[in-house]
Amino acid sequence: MVNKIIDLNKETVTTEFKVTEDCIFVKDNKFTESGIIENAAQSCSAIVGQDFFAADDLEGEGNSVIGFISGIKRANIFLLPRTGDTLTTKAKLLSNYSSGNFSICTMECKIYTEKELVADCILNFLIQEV
Repeated sequence: MVNKIIDLNKETVTTEFKVTEDCIFVKDNKFTESGIIENAAQSCSAIVGQDFFAADDLEGEGNSVIGFISGIKRANIFLLPRTGDTLTTKAKLLSNYSSGNFSICTMECKIYTEKELVADCILNFLIQEV
């Protein structure tokens, strides 16, 4: 649920995603709540996930990384975007514990259309190299 990473560093990420009719999370021309959470999760995973790839390994070949939401601390969804809308998602790392081949973290995420706040949430993640 991310088309483009606009900005990425060790603590924040900004992504874009265009909602299309063929997206699995579109129902009645609206991007569903589960799609909004998935967009947040994929955007957030870029922050901690980058630690599992070498700086010169743009394709990620040879790395197998899995990640999933381990908890939703807060999720406020204010509106459902329509097909054709482009979402801008801004996430920041609140806490991170890394040990060996896994990382547990908490991130805050805000999702916008051009004009409005779509959602804000705080998510917990587990990311592991396998």
